[in-house]
Amino acid sequence: MSAEGTDESSWALDPEDESGAVVAAVGRQLKMWREAAGLDRSTFAELMGYGSDLTCKIERGARIPRPEFLDKADEVLGAGGKIAAMKVDVERARYPKKVRDLAKLESEAVEIGSYDNGVVPGLLQTEEYIRALYAVRRPAYSEDQIERLVAARVARQDILRRHPAPLLTVVQEEAVLRRPVGGKMVLRRQLEHLLEVGQLRNVEIQVMPTAVEEHAGLAGSLKIMRLKDGTTLGHNEVQLVSRLITEPKEVQILDMRYGMIRAQALTPRESLTFIEKVLGET
Repeated sequence: MSAEGTDESSWALDPEDESGAVVAAVGRQLKMWREAAGLDRSTFAELMGYGSDLTCKIERGARIPRPEFLDKADEVLGAGGKIAAMKVDVERARYPKKVRDLAKLESEAVEIGSYDNGVVPGLLQTEEYIRALYAVRRPAYSEDQIERLVAARVARQDILRRHPAPLLTVVQEEAVLRRPVGGKMVLRRQLEHLLEVGQLRNVEIQVMPTAVEEHAGLAGSLKIMRLKDGTTLGHNEVQLVSRLITEPKEVQILDMRYGMIRAQALTPRESLTFIEKVLGET
């Protein structure tokens, strides 16, 4: 546990993660600054307010330093902002590798299509809704893990307001709009957010009413991404599996199904009216 009572294991670095070289370089720089200041590790850790073991692991590149750790180290070592500036280098390494990989693909996409039948899609979730989803995961996450995952998902949403922004189309099951994840107030704010984001010119939200007896999405959620170079990819995430789909025949099937799902759902205008109705009933 750190000085703040958080679980340090959630900041462990995946040994197969290519960002390890960046984290190791930052750790070496921290060690050089500490030694240049004439501080042994125990004294430095005491001044920092963190455990000596954590400091050792960060210097060895086995732990990802948090932004506040680098800020404090900059202050303690009198680095004049040089250590704090390394936050930029480790920012992406703070997020789980599969999240970074998905975020990279989304940032390269000119079009993203998503059908969800369990929860509101990640790119459209409010921070409260995200936190509520992670809070109910079992086995339970530590608070530190939850904050890390929430920050990662919120960071992905930046692409919706970049220039140029990708076209995002979403088909959302009605049942999801009525499930009070995190409680009614969290759901209300989530519905209000959908209405707000739905006004963006690069976002189209459609609702699949429960009254539709059958449609092409009954096999489960899916995502389609069209990249700048013309490549089309599929993505699916369920339980413990996050799978990128690159096989052309499989991508073609998902693309076909998604087109059918959109055709079977309410139009974007009808959908926003429908969401307003559900909000009024919540």
